[in-house]
Amino acid sequence: MSKFFSQAMAITVMNLRNLPRRKTPAIVALVGIAGVVAVLTGVLSIGEGFRKVLDHAGGTDIAIVLRGGNTDEFGSSLTQEQVRIVADNAAIAHDVTGSLASAELYVVADVPMRHSPSPANVPVRGVGLRGPELHKHFKIVTGRYFTPGTFEMVVGRSAALEYAGFDVGNRIRLGSTDWTVVGVFEDGGSVSESEAWTDASVLQGAYRRGTMFQSVRVKLTSEQALQSLRDALSADPRLNLNAFTEREFYEEISRPLTTLVRNVGAALALLMGTGAIFGALNTMYSAVSSRTREIATLCAVGFGAGPIVISVLVEAMIVGLVGGVVGGLIGWLGFNGIRTATYNPATLSQVTFAFNVTPELLEQGLAYALVLAFIGGLLPSLRAARLPIPEGLREI
Repeated sequence: MSKFFSQAMAITVMNLRNLPRRKTPAIVALVGIAGVVAVLTGVLSIGEGFRKVLDHAGGTDIAIVLRGGNTDEFGSSLTQEQVRIVADNAAIAHDVTGSLASAELYVVADVPMRHSPSPANVPVRGVGLRGPELHKHFKIVTGRYFTPGTFEMVVGRSAALEYAGFDVGNRIRLGSTDWTVVGVFEDGGSVSESEAWTDASVLQGAYRRGTMFQSVRVKLTSEQALQSLRDALSADPRLNLNAFTEREFYEEISRPLTTLVRNVGAALALLMGTGAIFGALNTMYSAVSSRTREIATLCAVGFGAGPIVISVLVEAMIVGLVGGVVGGLIGWLGFNGIRTATYNPATLSQVTFAFNVTPELLEQGLAYALVLAFIGGLLPSLRAARLPIPEGLREI
């Protein structure tokens, strides 16, 4: 056993010292693996970015109340009386000014994008007076908050970056009404940053919605209070309502888009991985084939096939390691933080998010590079080590 490892170590050291003489095939393999890792990192960072937006939006101490049988706001409707009954429930947190509840209205408006002449569906949310308090990361970063009862609005940071007309001080026409943008807000990178907010009662009049709301956002007295709220809603014959935690709500409305992103990412990863394996095999076959005489000579002087295979694999893994690191660095510099918008069919609107190259994603890319290098180096090295010595010595 010691002879096996000593031979493997000796050949590996010799191979690594001679690597600069074989730099062309090594660079070709490195560039190929780096390219695959960079593109793969970029593709998967789309899903990570979208998931980050949803994670920041979902809490377990905030509940969304909708009409029974609905999982999104479009088909839901609540009367003022139903809103009052929900807000008075004992499971809802209260302070000296009243219950922590916000009756809300949700509409979609066409707004042109900054970098495209075509309009996009932007969600416009009418919120109650307590609306900002139900978003723990909410803060105004530019301008001020809108004045209740006026045709003023604030827009999320992502919406302000993606859509034309959402600059502070600008007047923009949505529906049949002109609105003044008075501020830009942040909400911890959540999906709310893709929305524009205004007074719910003003939005009702502007879009002729009467006195109807579509949801009530509430602060629970505790995470365990959700079931108490659900029991009360189902027991009251005046109501046909259901409650979801904020996390459950966003998971449900984002499910179609999340599934699409994951499926596309998995398909691209599979196709690219298959192509990369064939490319790595081709490159490593070429690299090892050019050393067939060298490998045959080592066998002729007494080195075993096993140590030779291990030495070639170590060399291939080192090339793969460097390629994975380079590819991950390119992916991080090239994709991380890029902002984009995508259509969410569940809400009929655009959701803006940033590509997110996470440390876990870089680790996956590096592991992928090592797997490609291992597969690409194993088969060619086995072929060369098993080649009859006289035939190998005749190779050019």
